[in-house]
Amino acid sequence: MLGSVRIIAGIYRSRRLEAPAGLATRPSSDRLRETLFNVLAPRIEDAVFLDLYAGSGAVALEALSRGAARVELIEKAPAALKILRGNFAKLGIHHGFRIHEGAVAPVLRRMGQRAAEKADALPARFDLVFLDPPYDAQAEYAATLGLLGSALAALLAPHALVIAEHRRKDRLDQHYGALDRTRLLEQGDAALSFFAQTTLSDPASPSSVE
Repeated sequence: MLGSVRIIAGIYRSRRLEAPAGLATRPSSDRLRETLFNVLAPRIEDAVFLDLYAGSGAVALEALSRGAARVELIEKAPAALKILRGNFAKLGIHHGFRIHEGAVAPVLRRMGQRAAEKADALPARFDLVFLDPPYDAQAEYAATLGLLGSALAALLAPHALVIAEHRRKDRLDQHYGALDRTRLLEQGDAALSFFAQTTLSDPASPSSVE
């Protein structure tokens, strides 16, 4: 049985999307996505956005709706991929995105290899990266954040933000390589951890836990 989510703001505001059922591809709640994009509002215009464990694509589509220049999505579940592509088609979006099939770590490594071999392999490094693995795949957080904070840090633009959605009770580390958590927002049973590159983080960015 399929669920549904809605786009909250922007040019596709209030359009409804299909969402895969089950915790394996659990969609972010409308309320939590609204909180996320309230924080990202000053950064979203013309940003290059990467949505990991994309599920229905609701987060990437919200980013496009609010003015992101381009989104890339990674998803491996066949059922989710079918729904993901259907949501883009339903909104009539045919440009400004790329869907990568496969597990996150191998796809990221291929991106990194292409970028190393050819400087223009990616249209731009990523300004914003969002990851929301299944809650029962706790090891994915450390693996993915570890890659982005070390071997694949070159995929991130200067002053990029990496945001992880996780269970409130599951505490992520403060540091993953060069990534340093700058903010923690908690809402109900869920939380959003914001990471920036340690050497490039904005001194004005919030450093306290909220």
